[in-house]
Amino acid sequence: QVQLVESGGGLVQAGGSLRLSCAASGLTLSRYAMGWFRQAPGKEREFVAAISWSGGSTYYSDSVKGRFTISRGYAKNTVYLQMNSLKFEDTAVYYCAATNSGSYLYTESEYGYWGQGTQVTVSS
Repeated sequence: QVQLVESGGGLVQAGGSLRLSCAASGLTLSRYAMGWFRQAPGKEREFVAAISWSGGSTYYSDSVKGRFTISRGYAKNTVYLQMNSLKFEDTAVYYCAATNSGSYLYTESEYGYWGQGTQVTVSS
């Protein structure tokens, strides 16, 4: 059974940092491209960041570029999202997702496996 489990969310003041983790069981993350998406209250889920299966390519939404970093921890079968300089508008539930597609990583429908999400709340 495939499971993706996010952790690391919480409450942080604006300007602070958090590191989200996505741990996988039932699949080897090194064979999948991985993405992070988020959904704020009353809004649709949106792309945040993605990393290719090799880790050689990363992609970010304009809203987080320069502040967030996606990376892989191969030994731990985990993907991370380091979030710095957090803003109130980053408040959302953050989801990790896995895809065996090599393209369209910005697109939610490309991802076949999803975690349950972790809440990130940034106080202004």
